[in-house]
Amino acid sequence: MDFGKAIAALKEGKCVAREGWNGKGMFLFLVRGSQFKANREPLMSILGEGTTVDYHAHIDMKTAQGYIVPWLASQADMLSDDWQIVTI
Repeated sequence: MDFGKAIAALKEGKCVAREGWNGKGMFLFLVRGSQFKANREPLMSILGEGTTVDYHAHIDMKTAQGYIVPWLASQADMLSDDWQIVTI
């Protein structure tokens, strides 16, 4: 599937990965936007405890090492047709 369909799948709450990632346990998922009160560091020091935080939607990746990190698409990712839905 192409990148546009992968983005649509993320918006539907599905996880996606490139075919080459699948054996490594890596996948992407959408983190929906939300609002919350700053109640932990570093946000309390930066914004002040209790400040409303507008958390914007973004895409995160589960890495092969098990970490969750922010993800940005490369040009190769955007132009690839090897995207697939991953069942976790």
